[in-house]
Amino acid sequence: MNLCIDVGNSQLHGGVYDENGELVMQIRKESSLRVSSDEMGLFLVSALREKGVDPKAIDRIGVSCVVPDEVYTIRIACRDYFDTDALFLEAGVKTKLKIKTRNPLEVGADRIANAIAAIDLYPETNVVVVDFGTAITFDAISANREYLGGSICAGLGLAMEALGTKTAKLPHVEIVKAPQALGRSSIESIQGGLYYGYLGLVKELIDRIGNEAFGEESRQVVATGGFSSLYKDFGVFDEIVPDLVLRGVNAMLALNLEG
Repeated sequence: MNLCIDVGNSQLHGGVYDENGELVMQIRKESSLRVSSDEMGLFLVSALREKGVDPKAIDRIGVSCVVPDEVYTIRIACRDYFDTDALFLEAGVKTKLKIKTRNPLEVGADRIANAIAAIDLYPETNVVVVDFGTAITFDAISANREYLGGSICAGLGLAMEALGTKTAKLPHVEIVKAPQALGRSSIESIQGGLYYGYLGLVKELIDRIGNEAFGEESRQVVATGGFSSLYKDFGVFDEIVPDLVLRGVNAMLALNLEG
C-alpha cells in the first residue's frame, strides 16, 4: 500500500491507497505547529493503526510539501518509522507534465500534484483545477498534458482572519454557506460577504483562465480542498474531488516505479 502525504500551510492531509488505487483511509493534522521527526513519525504510525492500517503494510510513501521547514522532518520520520525513503514531488521526478510557466521550479508541489491527478482522471481533456486551501489556486492543464499556469488568491480562512485581526470591531466568524448576501448583523454580513464574494471571484477566475488558456475549446472544471463543497450547488464545477492532491501523489509514485 502507498501512504500519500500533502503538507500544506495549515494542514497535513494523508491517505493510504491500495494496489488498485482505491483510497483506504485518510488522516489530518495541523501543520502550522513545528514538530520533531519523532513526533511526526509517532503521529503517522498511531493514526494508521487507529484507522485499521498496519504501518508495516506501507510499501511506499509519496509527499507533496509546500512548507520547506517540514521536508527534513517528514523525510527522517519516514526513514525511522517506516524504513523507507519518501519520494517528494520535486524537480527531477517524473510527472508526464510539460511545465509551460516562466520558472517551473517556483510552481508549488500541491499544484503539480493536482495537475498530475487531472491528466490521470481526465486524459486528453482541458482542465481547470480550483483548490480551496490556505490560498485558493486556479490552474490550467491542457489536453496535451501541459501545465499552463494559473492564479493565486487568499483563501476564505485568510480573508476571515484578516477581517477579525486587522479591524477594531469585526469578529472572527464561522465560514458557512450563507443564506443571503444581505446580512442583518455583523456576523451575517461577514459570512455573506465572504461566501458570495468568493463565489463571484471563483466564477470570474474560472471563466478568465479557461478562456485565456483554451479559447473556445471545452474544458473540465474540477474543485478540491476543504471549502469547495460550500459551492457544490451552484454548477460552478463539473466535479469535486476531495483527495485530488493525494491522487496526484499516488500517480507520481506509480510513474516513478516504472523506472
